[in-house]
Amino acid sequence: MIIAFCGHANYIENEEDEQKVLLLLEKRVNDEGCELFLGEYGGFDSFAYRCAKKHKEAHPQSRMIFVTPYLSPEYRKNSIEYTKHRFDQVIYPPLENVPPRYAIVRQNRWIVEQADVIIAYITHKYGGAYKMYQYAKKKDKEVYNIANVELG
Repeated sequence: MIIAFCGHANYIENEEDEQKVLLLLEKRVNDEGCELFLGEYGGFDSFAYRCAKKHKEAHPQSRMIFVTPYLSPEYRKNSIEYTKHRFDQVIYPPLENVPPRYAIVRQNRWIVEQADVIIAYITHKYGGAYKMYQYAKKKDKEVYNIANVELG
């Protein structure tokens, strides 16, 4: 099972949301293990990483995977070694022909297509996280918005 996360960059974490995510992971994954697809681009991504790490401590068969939209020489030099120590694997989706300004949007679509479950924190109808959330709903993915906000 692949579980991906999407949420707003300006997200401010709290204990209640952490408990929601950890409980959801327990219910959906239990001891089966899973692949947790994660990013590194904002507040919700940092929160999701901490939740995934806690889940993995209790379920070592789960894997934390960083999905990056960039693989430039500068990125490799400055970031790959750091991320290799934080994650079990680094994946670069097939985005070689995508201009950098569209890379995150295309990466998000690729993640949704791979994922079985999306855990989101979406409170407003704009931005990349919202577009990813909408795409996941359109693709009939199992989506949980822990923000408990009705987006219509």
